[in-house]
Parts: sequence; structure tokens; C-alpha cells
Amino acid sequence: MWTSGRMSNAKNLFGLGVSLYFWGLMDLATTVLSGSARPLTERQEDNLSEKLHQRMKRSWVWNQFFVLEEYTGTDPLYVGKLHSDMDRGDGSIKYILSGEGAGIVFTIDDTTGDIHAIQRLDREERSQYTLRAQALDRRTGRPMEPESEFIIKIQDINDNEPKFLDGPYVASVPEMSPVGTSVIQVTATDADDPTYGNSARVVYSILQGQPYFSVDSRTGLIRTALMNMDREAKEYYEVIIQAKDMGGQLGGLAGTTTVNITLSDVNDNPPRFPQKHYQMSVLESAPISSTVGRVVAKDLDEGINAEMKYSLVDGDGLDVFDINTDPNYQVGIITVRKPLSFESKKSYTLKVEGANPHLEMRFLNLGPFRDTTTVHISVEDVDEPPVFEPSFYFVEVPEDVEIGTTIQKISAKDPDVTNNSIRYSIDRSSDPGRFFYVDITSGALMTARPLDREDVSWHNITVLAMELNNPSQVGSVAVTVKVLDVNDNAPEFARFYEGFVCENAKAGQLIQTVSAIDRDDPQEGQHFYYSLAPEAANNPNFTLRDNQDNTAWILTRRSGFRQHEQNTFYLPILISDNGRPVLSTTGTLTVHVCSCDDDGMVMSCNAEAYVLPISLSRGALIAILACIFVLLVLVLLILSMRRQRKQPYIIDEEENIHENIVRYDDEGGGEEDTEAFDIAAMWNPREAQLVVKNRQDMLPEIESLSRYVPQACVMDNNVHNYVLAKLYEADMDLWAPPFDSLQTYMFEGNGSVAESLSSLQSVTTDSDQSYDYLTDWGPRFKKLAEMYGATDSSGALW
Repeated sequence: MWTSGRMSNAKNLFGLGVSLYFWGLMDLATTVLSGSARPLTERQEDNLSEKLHQRMKRSWVWNQFFVLEEYTGTDPLYVGKLHSDMDRGDGSIKYILSGEGAGIVFTIDDTTGDIHAIQRLDREERSQYTLRAQALDRRTGRPMEPESEFIIKIQDINDNEPKFLDGPYVASVPEMSPVGTSVIQVTATDADDPTYGNSARVVYSILQGQPYFSVDSRTGLIRTALMNMDREAKEYYEVIIQAKDMGGQLGGLAGTTTVNITLSDVNDNPPRFPQKHYQMSVLESAPISSTVGRVVAKDLDEGINAEMKYSLVDGDGLDVFDINTDPNYQVGIITVRKPLSFESKKSYTLKVEGANPHLEMRFLNLGPFRDTTTVHISVEDVDEPPVFEPSFYFVEVPEDVEIGTTIQKISAKDPDVTNNSIRYSIDRSSDPGRFFYVDITSGALMTARPLDREDVSWHNITVLAMELNNPSQVGSVAVTVKVLDVNDNAPEFARFYEGFVCENAKAGQLIQTVSAIDRDDPQEGQHFYYSLAPEAANNPNFTLRDNQDNTAWILTRRSGFRQHEQNTFYLPILISDNGRPVLSTTGTLTVHVCSCDDDGMVMSCNAEAYVLPISLSRGALIAILACIFVLLVLVLLILSMRRQRKQPYIIDEEENIHENIVRYDDEGGGEEDTEAFDIAAMWNPREAQLVVKNRQDMLPEIESLSRYVPQACVMDNNVHNYVLAKLYEADMDLWAPPFDSLQTYMFEGNGSVAESLSSLQSVTTDSDQSYDYLTDWGPRFKKLAEMYGATDSSGALW
């Protein structure tokens, strides 16, 4: 059997002189196997004796050990001892420890069963360890007892101070709050074991913030401790709260936090005007809603409690001025409500009130929360422009009014005391067509050009009035002229009408519906009358039916229309309106005779028209066109390749870059031909820039192939300069002939396949040189081959 215990309790355990076996009595086993032995009651002894005699098999349960945390000694900390009743003390039993922390945190003496802690233990990191113990035969390794599990619990010591995890705190409380008003609750936590001693029992106290605030020592609730705390006197408070464990006793650990408390504002201060009288002035020409001045009432409160509402409560200018509240700056803005006139009234007196709209009932005794001030406003005289009476004119005039007719009398006057004379004119930007004219002295508005409602139905003009003695003072008035309609436009077809009639059409069949439009706009509305023109009144082919809804139907009068007889008919139609006087016009309807199917669908309106076979689909047409396009591309490609085909040539070792060969349709004059180009200019590029010699007698046969010359071609510096000079000259002179320029060809010269054809260095060569290779150069060099090529005895060219 297993036994265990601490050193201090071992004697008590062994003094019992009996081995304990457990058959389900947990309470009894816990009592005996714990670290502290308790005496057995008489009933427990009887139960134990009964169980010992009834045991069927052996079993046991280990209880828990206890060890203090934070051991700071140098030797391993003794935890307890394990012992088996089979251990005779001769070392034949080997004790083995396994489980959580075995061999790392805890070790066991395999001979004596003593358990020690070899590392520092911290309950806040881990509060208990579960281990397993086993006794083995040291010689055979056979288990002597079944494996047993037990717990080592870490006992707490006060090694952690309370901490405010949510600190520092920020709170607010209304100013003037009663004593005991809750502000905020702070909470400190202690990592020590709250079930063991007073290590985690926290007590709160206030270190800074008295006498304004207090804290509940048990809950940490902060309350106000002083009445009538005024935000306007002091707004911010810094309170320091301490939390101490061990119930606040001496030796306990403590932690602190800061609570920043702000007194929030309440409306406890009434507004007051710093001035009881304001003096302001305004020009009589000030427009409506213009600002006259500002008044402000001071309020020591802030936010919504400092909001103001200004109003006019008395004075002789209540209907002339208005006051508005600026919500951003809480000032009263006095504005002009009606036009001012220095000649009518020179000054006004207003009584302005400023009041708080948001009041608190418990502070009404500090009021009243309103104040008044007096504002005196002086109106200043200005030289005003002429004023029109009325301020707007509306005129209706028929469009057929005669030129020079007076349509309205415009009137203006000088509002000043001087009452200067007025001169009238029209702002031409408002009447660009110059349809109207105004008399300069009387203001009579007259027509200056014919009016046409269909072109311009409304005229918005501006009439100006200017003081004779002060031309800078100009007044204006808007005059709206509505041009009334008269019946001066005949109706006409709404569009060009073109209809068709089938060859198989029957008599009375509808072939076209026509309608008309009229640019006029009579008050009673448009109504048109349709009929055939007098010359077509007895038309044998078609007839007309007026539908009385501004439309008409064109019907066939007969059947049997034939394209080969007549394929087009022109039907004149007379259209009349309902105006006074009645106006009419004649429109022509074009009717084509067409071939139709049995359903009346048009097949052809031209007897010679060609109709594609029905079986030829759109896809087939696209395929045919695609084939034609591919053939054209192939033909163009073949022609291009044949044009660019070249014959191989044998490279001559001779080189000369100072000459070009240009072939013309007629034979040149040799060295005496100086019209082609000046060879001296090639040796003097400067001369080429000054003298331009154009050849006018012939044109080159071939175009320049310089862009096809290989880039490896190297020219003499003088020739290069000359070419650049000629190129620049050609670029600048758009009218210069293109043939008076230096040409570079592919078939001779440095870099070409044939190299140079110059004979300047031929004197240094062998006189017996063979020119048979010229025959291999193709038709371009046939003439040279005939001149220099070798021949046989029969005269044939080799």
C-alpha cells in the first residue's frame, strides 16, 4: 500500500500503526492522506474496520500536497514523501514520478520517495500540478503497486499588487451637482488567490482630489463631495485613487490610477449685453437683406447652454429691419427688410432682446435668462438712379403692327430731392435685332422693324433711364413683349409624301394618309380642310376623303394599274386653314405603281428592277465577296514581287564613289553635257548651298533608290555634305522641281552589288582584262557587254 505525507506530518501518519485501504470512502481517504492528519471519530473507525475485513482487492487514491509559491532558497524545496508498505527500507523499491512538471519542476528520490521542487513556483502562472507515482521492483522492474495519481497545489502568498486594468479613467459630472452624485466607478484586480487569506482583498482610498470628490473604499465608486462646484471657476480635476490589498492593512501592496474629471456645463449663467446702446448707419441704397450691423450678448456658459435667440421687441423700424441669429458665433445680425429712403425717414430706433432658448428649471432663480439693448440706425443719403413705376412692364402686340407704332409708355423719375431730368434708351444687348425704339425724352416704346411671331414670339428688352445731370446714375426696367399671332402663314404638308399603289389594288383602297402643319397658332386651335386641287377635281385614278381631324385619306378610284402604262402619278391636294382670312396652299402627293404579292407587300416599283435569287443567302454573298478580295490581294502581291525582282551581279574589285550613272530615255552628251548637274559642286559643298542649277531639258527615268542602299555604304565627307545641303534645299523649297538633286542608285557605286562602274582608274588595270562577266549581269548591262565582251571567230558573243 502507498502512504504519503510531509515531514511534519509523517510521524502522525506512521503513528497510526495501520495501513489504509480505500473502497469508495473519499472523505475518509482525503482526511488520512492529506498533508495534515485529523483524529478519527468512533463512527469512522467502525466504518474503517468493517471495510478492512470486507476488502476484495487492493486499491488506493493519492490526495493533494501543498507547497508555497515564490520559494527563494538555494536548496530544492521539499514537497512531500511517497512510501509503499512493501518498501522494507533495503532499497529494493524504486519510485518513479510522471505527469505535469515531472523531472522539470518536481523530482523524486527513487530510493526514499522524497519529492522536491527544483524551480521557482508561481501560483498566478499555474495553481496546481497533476502527477502520477509508481513503485517498481528495482531488480526486475516489475510494478509493485498500481500507478496512482495525486495533485500538488501551490499555496498563494501576497506577491501581486492591485492593478487598474482600465486606467487612467476619464469622466464628467455636471457642474453644481449635489453632494454624493456618482461620477465613475473604478475597479482594481489582484492576481493573488481570493480564497486564501486577504491577499486579494482590495480597499480603495483617494490620494488626490479632496475635498471635491470621495471614493467608496469597498466598491471604488467616486462621488462628488463638495456642493456648488462651478465650471466657470474650475473645469478640470485630476483625482488619484489607490487600491491596497490585505484589506488595507500595513504591509499590503498598493496600486494607483488617475481619474480626469471634467465638470460639464449647465445653463446657470444668464446672457448680458456688454453695451446698452448701439449706434449704426446704413445707406439708403442698401439692397434688401444687406447687413446693417451686429449685436452680441455674452454668456459664460458653453455649447447649447450658450445658444442665443435675438429678436426685435420694440421700436419704429420693426417693419423696415429684421434680425437673425448667427448659429456659429451667436451674434444678432440686423438686416434691411424693406427699401430705405433718406427723403422719407432719416433714422430708426430698435430695441433688441437676446435670450437663452434652453433653460433649466432648477436655475431659474438665477435669471432672468434674457437681456435687452437699444440700437439707433441712421439712414445716409446717396444720389440714387431713376426709379421706374411700375417696376416691370408686360406688353402684348400683334405681329402685323406697323413700324413706328407706340406699344407702351415707359415712365421713370429721380427719387432724389433734386428731381433731375430723365433720358431713356434701350440696352442693345437685350434687343440685338433692333426691333424696338424708345423716345429719348417721353419714354414711348415703338416698333422699329416688322415683327414675326413665327420667328420670335417673345422679346425681353431692358429700357434704361439716365439722369441728365449725372449720367452715371442709370436705372433699368425689364419689358416683356409678347407678339400675338395673326393668320399670315398658309398650311402645308407635314413632310414630303410619297406613296405607292399595287397593280392588283382594288377601287377604294387606302394608299396614303396625309397631314398638315401651320406655323400660326390661332386661339381656337388648328383645323385644316383637304380637297383635290381644282385641276384634279375629276381625277379618274384617285379620290380624297377629309377625316375632319386634320388628316385626309387618299383612296384609289379604280383598279387595274399597270407599271408599263404609267408608273408614277402626281396628285395635287389643296389644304386650307380656319383663320381669318382663310389661307390655303397646294401640296403634291407622288404615287408610284408597284408590283405586289397577294398580301399587298411591295416586290418592285420598277419594271426593270433586278431581283436576286431567293436561294442566294447573305452568307453566300459574303463568301463570294471574300473570295474576290483574296484574289485581288494575291494579284497585287505578285505584281509587287515582280517589280522588286533583281538579277544577281558579279562584284567588281574596282571602287569609285565620285560618280553616279543616271540613265535617261535619250542619249547624253558625254563630258560636254553640263546640264545634268555640276560635278564641281560635289567637290565644294559651300558652292552647292549658294548656287542652284536646275536642269529643265529632261527628267530622270528612275526614282531615287537611296532608301534601299545598304547602311554599310560609306560616302566621302564632301559628297555627304553636298547631299545634306541638297536635301535641306529640297525640304525648304516646296516649289522646286524634284529632279535637280543627287540620286543614289542600287546598281552601282560603293556598297552595291556591282560596286563602282567608273573608268577613272582603268588605266592602272591590265589592258587584257576580260569583260565576259558582263553577259551575266542581265539586260541592264547588255550594251556594255556588246562593247567590251569577247567574241569568237564567227562573231558570236561569248
